[in-house]
Amino acid sequence: MAQNDKEKIEQEENEIEEVVNETAETETESDKLKKELENQKDQFLRLAAEYDNYRKRTEKEKLATYENAVAATVEALLPVADNFALAMASSADVSDDFRKGLDMIAKQFQVAFEKLNVESFGERGEKFDPELHNAIARTDDSELEEDCIALVYQKGYKIGDRIIRHAMVQITN
Repeated sequence: MAQNDKEKIEQEENEIEEVVNETAETETESDKLKKELENQKDQFLRLAAEYDNYRKRTEKEKLATYENAVAATVEALLPVADNFALAMASSADVSDDFRKGLDMIAKQFQVAFEKLNVESFGERGEKFDPELHNAIARTDDSELEEDCIALVYQKGYKIGDRIIRHAMVQITN
């Protein structure tokens, strides 16, 4: 019986050892799975961040493309607007009906520019700003302060902070 008891004890010890080995393997496998899960989670978060950055970048590019197209269109229309302003200035001796038609067209230009967020600048009396104005001459004018616009040769236009065309002006000494 002692032999039998010894065999039983050895068998139980072997079984316990097997269970311990299996548990160790399971823990090692569990650790590997946890690491793999963390890797997958990290990759997912990086991909989500990349996608968010891509979405923001393409939105900015889309907006910039629109702004560039509007700016180019407005730039192409500015000579027409300038010539029309000259026609308005020299229309003092035309009939009232003709003058009324010119005023309506001028109003349409103004409304179209407003819809496109186009602002004009460069009026007599404004303070000279080299970022906005291109001074092509100087003059003496007792009515205005120094470095103010005395005469506007060509109005300037901008959309938001973007300058479409600088104003060409004469400034005071």
